Amino acid sequence: MSQADELASLRTDAASAIEAASSRDVLREVEVRFLGRKSRLNEILKGLRDLPDADKRVVGPEGNRLRRDLEAHVERKRTELERADEEKLLSTDRLDLTMPGRRPARGAPNPLVSVRKRIEDAFIAIGYQIAEGPEAETDWNNFEALNMPPGHPARSLMDTYYLDGPRGPESAVLRTHTSPVQIRVMESRTPPIYIVCPGRTYRRDDYNATHSPVFHQVEGLAVDEGLTFRDLRGAIELFVEAAFGPGRRARLVPSFYPFTEPSAELQVTCPLCDGDGCSQCASGWLGIGGAGMVDPNVFANVGIDAERYTGFAFGMSIERPTMDRYGVDDIRLLFDGDLRFLEQFRGVPVR
Repeated sequence: MSQADELASLRTDAASAIEAASSRDVLREVEVRFLGRKSRLNEILKGLRDLPDADKRVVGPEGNRLRRDLEAHVERKRTELERADEEKLLSTDRLDLTMPGRRPARGAPNPLVSVRKRIEDAFIAIGYQIAEGPEAETDWNNFEALNMPPGHPARSLMDTYYLDGPRGPESAVLRTHTSPVQIRVMESRTPPIYIVCPGRTYRRDDYNATHSPVFHQVEGLAVDEGLTFRDLRGAIELFVEAAFGPGRRARLVPSFYPFTEPSAELQVTCPLCDGDGCSQCASGWLGIGGAGMVDPNVFANVGIDAERYTGFAFGMSIERPTMDRYGVDDIRLLFDGDLRFLEQFRGVPVR
């Protein structure tokens, strides 16, 4: 039998086998048998170089035509079998629209998210805006613009992680507070400015039940004409109530921060003794953050006229009020992402 006759025989046999395939698996076997690397058609095409020129001109085109026709035939049959399988599935697995649906399981927000949202909502309600910024910051925004030039002792309290930035090694840092967001806003906007700046921050610290090198802050800033310490006091009372819940008292104790003058430490009553004094707090009060009037040097660094405008700033981490309100005794639980921990707070209101 000549190879041309053999190709004609292969066409007939292959077409019959393809049509007879009863499933996609059987069709795959047929495809391998007639079109695979070890198929007779492939052997004939590989042997073209050994044929006389006259035979090449006949066998070559016919072999390639046969391959294209069989590939198209296989694809049509595969589509036909897939459609048949789908119809069979639809006929045996109909959807009963009268059955009640499966309610998807609801997740539970991390308690940190809940407390942060309560603080944001409280300040949005009185006209503040939410401001955010990058977690990798320039040394200028994180330290120098906030009145902490290189060598300032206050930097030692914010030991952080330095990065290689566009200005060379250690020209960028993982921000130690969200105050750089305040710098960015003051550089880009004209007062009046009323913002709260929530976000993740970083400082070198041990990772244990009460400390973490990663934590979250919410800071506030107001810049306007005629703002005084009395306005700061009002914002602090709103801040503490949103973070810790109603009933917690707050006070401002004289302190020092490079970026505010005058400065004060923000303290709240101990949740165990309500300010009477106990073994956990000694004095009845717990320091939670800082506050004060914006230092005129900071205004000068961002191009705001300190003769016309005054401002105040305040802030704290939100891990402490979160642990207080939810009764969490290990800060690591807030970061580990353990679903067993988070599921406890599904539908649980903030106390």
